Amino acid sequence: MAIPGNFLSPTTETIDPNTSGWAAKLNCTIGMGVGGRTGGGGCLSVKSVAAGEMQARTVSSYPITPGTVYYAFADAAGVSTERIGIRWLSATGTEVAVSWSMTTLTASSGWHRVSLAAVAPMGATQAQVLLSSTEVGATVSHYWENVYLGLPIRTTGNLLPFNTESSELDASGWTAVVNATLSRQVPVMNWAVTHYVAGGHTLAMTAVAGGNASILAVDRPTVTPGQEYLAYAYLQPPVVTAQAWIELRFYDSLGNQIQATRSTLAPPTPATGMYRQRVSAKAPANAATCSVAAGLDGASAGQVLRLETIVITAAPAVQAGTVLPYADGSFEQGIAGWTVASGVATIARSTPWGNAAIDGYYSMRVSSSTATTSVLRSARVPVTGGVNWRAQIHAGADVLTWTSITVRVRWYDAANADLGTSTGTPYALPGTSWYALASDAVAPANATQAAVEVVAVASAPASVLFIDKVALWQVLPLTEATADSDGGYTTLTLRELPLDYEVTVYRVTPDGSRALVRGNDGLISRQVITSDLLVVEDHEAPMGVPVYYHIEIHDLIGGRSTRSSGTVTVTLDNINEVWLKDPGNPQRNMRVLVQQAPDWQRSIEQSSHVVRGRRNKVVLSGRRQGLEGELAVWTRSDDERRALHMLLDSGHVLLWQSASGMGVTDMYVSVGQISEARVSALAQETWRAWSLPLTEQDMPAAVGVNGAAGRTWQDVLIEFATWNDLMDVYATWEDVFLDRRG
Repeated sequence: MAIPGNFLSPTTETIDPNTSGWAAKLNCTIGMGVGGRTGGGGCLSVKSVAAGEMQARTVSSYPITPGTVYYAFADAAGVSTERIGIRWLSATGTEVAVSWSMTTLTASSGWHRVSLAAVAPMGATQAQVLLSSTEVGATVSHYWENVYLGLPIRTTGNLLPFNTESSELDASGWTAVVNATLSRQVPVMNWAVTHYVAGGHTLAMTAVAGGNASILAVDRPTVTPGQEYLAYAYLQPPVVTAQAWIELRFYDSLGNQIQATRSTLAPPTPATGMYRQRVSAKAPANAATCSVAAGLDGASAGQVLRLETIVITAAPAVQAGTVLPYADGSFEQGIAGWTVASGVATIARSTPWGNAAIDGYYSMRVSSSTATTSVLRSARVPVTGGVNWRAQIHAGADVLTWTSITVRVRWYDAANADLGTSTGTPYALPGTSWYALASDAVAPANATQAAVEVVAVASAPASVLFIDKVALWQVLPLTEATADSDGGYTTLTLRELPLDYEVTVYRVTPDGSRALVRGNDGLISRQVITSDLLVVEDHEAPMGVPVYYHIEIHDLIGGRSTRSSGTVTVTLDNINEVWLKDPGNPQRNMRVLVQQAPDWQRSIEQSSHVVRGRRNKVVLSGRRQGLEGELAVWTRSDDERRALHMLLDSGHVLLWQSASGMGVTDMYVSVGQISEARVSALAQETWRAWSLPLTEQDMPAAVGVNGAAGRTWQDVLIEFATWNDLMDVYATWEDVFLDRRG
């Protein structure tokens, strides 16, 4: 799949199936290499003519806007260090300037990333990507793959701006706090080929002298008191024993620090790469802003801590609807509010980094020195009485020395009085893998708080158990469908989906016919499940026809389970109106008033032949084509008129839907040359009469629903200071919504 937002064509990006997107610029020849990482197997081989620097460039030049930040990256491999550049050109193709990344610290024959961000200079209207390496002799090859040029790619939902997250422009998003200097470095890092938010430049903190050293992000994004936030970064400590950490800090409206929550990187094995470390905390009642800090405790003079992909975002739920804080469910920074209520067991965060985890990189390590029973209890969280709740843990053991693991819930009232526990569900671990262990219970009517309890029975001394991804949530229907007739769509909600399985969703009509439902990536057929919650808006559900949804879930070994929803009906109350919908852009869907329905024609390709001596011609026919006709509609206001223009501008295949019983089935159509006429000679008349020539089409299968993908107003606020800044970048509010820049 092409890199989202890439100016480069897929062939230029992946060098598959050929090198036609590239040209030699300096001291090199180019050819097709093998062993690429994007799926096609090809890569760009740049071979030196003589010793010294060699450069290759894109054949095409790509339109850019002066003053805008652009980003380029590529994966490289070779026997020398390299850098990547953006070559800025004028309208006549004259070189205005070249922006270069820093050079990698070392050479590597393994794939690694190089990148840079730069501001397009005044006078530049086009840009090319430059690939550069300096070879020690002739006929030395350097390899390139996965090349991107476009707008900055940042983590969606990050409260920090692109440069603070990535340091691709410079290190100005950070400041030294104690015993530190700041710089940027480009170490050799082998990121996953599709991990586009990771670049080549890293933020480097160097300890000036022995002792503690720390740095702090300059930005102060706003926060909502009571909201839980998550900060994380990739850290590369100088040695395995270094105490590297990140810290989430909150400030009041005067800029005073009022809370700091730290998370220390458990010494990793081996200590040669980047390790993501997370920290979460709830914003205090008087919090106004936040920031993130990082550092080393007990550093030696000259030691360097590198950081990459630094993020502050709203804390995700380890399970949709869970009321447990992220820290209590994931154990990324410690054991949070968990305690040993009884027994000899001790609890601590697992170590080393990544040794035992199902969510993130740590779990809670439970150690029992004797073959006895211990009860572990989470912090108390608010619940609603009288409804069903589900507690779930994920548990794994090094060896099978646990007789049973029981999951239950302890209830409390508003006065903190103990109301007892649910019956609980005991489990015997069948192996040393990870297992999801759940227990359901109805909360007492007067319960306002609850804690998850785990009763662990060890069968041998020195038993070790790992617990992770703990959740407590109100049990809601696994499958739920609702109709929104005003919006012309249904909403399907699927809960408690198994991650990494595959899901297929069908819409079923009363005659038993099935149709796949459209999602973000096209029709939902064997789509990989990446979240336990899936919400789908079905804008292609028919009008006035009861439908239900049939869901198939495919596991990793060929098994299949099914679900079905209840029946729902979307209605269209005004039989004189029809829906015109863009399946890939439902924000453009609209109802229009019908003036006259089409008189249909169905064309056919025919050839007639006169046979000598015969009265009748011989006619050879192809297959009769679909319906063609002209739909006449009215728009009743300027807003409707503008909306219909926006719907028709793209030229996409549209879905035409009318009320049930009108003698017209739902139809996918393409719209030919339209006409728009006034209905009277009055200048102030807002009604318009439209003629829309329609040609029946097949349902577009590959079109996905074009959405914001988690983009919020906070993302806009981070990048733009004023409304005027937005107007310089986006043509419409839809472009703001989709981050589609001009």
